[in-house]
Amino acid sequence: MTMRYRTLGGTGIEVSTHCLGTMMFGAVGNPDHEECARIIHAALDQGINFVDTADMYSAGESEEIVGKALKGRRDDVVLATKVHFPMGEGRNRGGNSRRWILQAVEDSLRRLDTDWIDLYQVHRPDHSTDVEETLSVLGDLVRAGKIRAFGCSTFPAEEIVEAHHVAERRALPRFRTEQPPYSLLARGVEAAVLPVARRYGMGVLTWSPLASGFLSGKYRLGGPVDLSAGRAALTPARFDPAIPGNVAKLEAVEQLVELADGIGCTLPELAVAFPVAHPAVTSVILGPRTMDQLDSLVKGAGLVLDDAALDRIDEIVPPGTNLYHPDGVWRPPALADTAQRRRAPGDRAAGQ
Repeated sequence: MTMRYRTLGGTGIEVSTHCLGTMMFGAVGNPDHEECARIIHAALDQGINFVDTADMYSAGESEEIVGKALKGRRDDVVLATKVHFPMGEGRNRGGNSRRWILQAVEDSLRRLDTDWIDLYQVHRPDHSTDVEETLSVLGDLVRAGKIRAFGCSTFPAEEIVEAHHVAERRALPRFRTEQPPYSLLARGVEAAVLPVARRYGMGVLTWSPLASGFLSGKYRLGGPVDLSAGRAALTPARFDPAIPGNVAKLEAVEQLVELADGIGCTLPELAVAFPVAHPAVTSVILGPRTMDQLDSLVKGAGLVLDDAALDRIDEIVPPGTNLYHPDGVWRPPALADTAQRRRAPGDRAAGQ
């Protein structure tokens, strides 16, 4: 297989069309540091030059594993990590404030054992912090040489537009990339996020091509589902076959398996090949836990889907459709906070 490469937005940085994601390295997934290092080395040997992690993956353990594995190969790797989610107990240990980002980047640099981060991403929006504050400190980190570029992850389209507007109005550096969830079963970003990213010339690296394991081939209509193990244990509501929405996913999976069989590939290979066909997408993040999983996913990196296959996918899961909510860890405050969805009792009574 010959790995393909694309330029990451307007950064001038060339990255492989498939990126090694490391969320499953550490206590949450694979606690064997040596095996994780072998997976990283195998990915690099197969042409992947892009590695993505985050400070919160296994509470920093993933970054430590990546740092050890990249010794002697750091200059050849485009290294990305993220900031936002709380790290430890206490106040001011998360979010997108200048105070926290300045501390978090130093912690990530230490764990990664590197002098610079190629792509530093804001992991989710923070509505308690003005985006001007966030863009300002990230620009300072670029000028200080601690990061080369910065982007956002899982931002709604309107948040991306606002950030670009603020950057232009305040003469600040802007987000160069976006990292959204995108898969055969979660195509919602096609409606606005991907077009907006393309309009602003942003690089796009997508996550969860296997739909949290639903497209691994392990879960089939009418088959047994063990809700006490693996991904199903972490988010049982996404896998419980008693829930109607999961039945709809399983029915789509059966049709996608038939399509994959027809074109001579596996379901995971089809899943990995699909996102990179979108003109806005630069790279697709692969998140293996084992060497066997890496091998099966990398095979899909060489698969190019033709129009007939993409047309059939559109029939199974229409463009812009989510068969499940792909972000299980963050909800917009406008939805999560009842005070933002309901008038105060007095105002309701007064008709205001």
